[in-house]
Amino acid sequence: MNKKLAAAVSGCAALVLVLSGCGDDGDEKANAWAKKVCDVWEPHLDKVEKANAEMKRVSSQDSKSDEVQKVDSAAFQTQADAYTAMAKALRDAGVPPVKDGQSTLDASAGGFESAAKGYADVKTKIDALDAKDPAKFADGLEALSADIEAANQGSKNAFNELNASGMAKALNAQKGCKVAAPAPTG
Repeated sequence: MNKKLAAAVSGCAALVLVLSGCGDDGDEKANAWAKKVCDVWEPHLDKVEKANAEMKRVSSQDSKSDEVQKVDSAAFQTQADAYTAMAKALRDAGVPPVKDGQSTLDASAGGFESAAKGYADVKTKIDALDAKDPAKFADGLEALSADIEAANQGSKNAFNELNASGMAKALNAQKGCKVAAPAPTG
């Protein structure tokens, strides 16, 4: 019924690990900044991963529309809350110790804020779908795939900005930023 939704959700789960590089004893300032961020991010990354897994579960089974609606709505709210918290963690950590740190901070936090707003909007739209009519519900879910991809893009942009800034190595060295996410299926 909603394979496109499952593909979009899988892509979202993979975003958690978009930061590339491997951790070592890099710059102390970068590691200290990354620790501030990742200590806050850890529970939120875990929640996003679990929400994505639950959406994938209901989309890969013959789940009833009302169950899919309930699970998806809760998952998108979880993602909206998580990305809001992740943006706040970035801002609370202050300017990262990299060239153009303020623009890195603004762009990456802005990406997460955009993702949060996008997921909140998707949640509202999912809640408004008629789950009593499975065909209409399936059509409604399919129509939301572009909105889901737009929300995904906000978090992709945030991670890409951090990666491009040179902070990926320091972030990946932190326990709180290491979350096992499944590879994208679509």
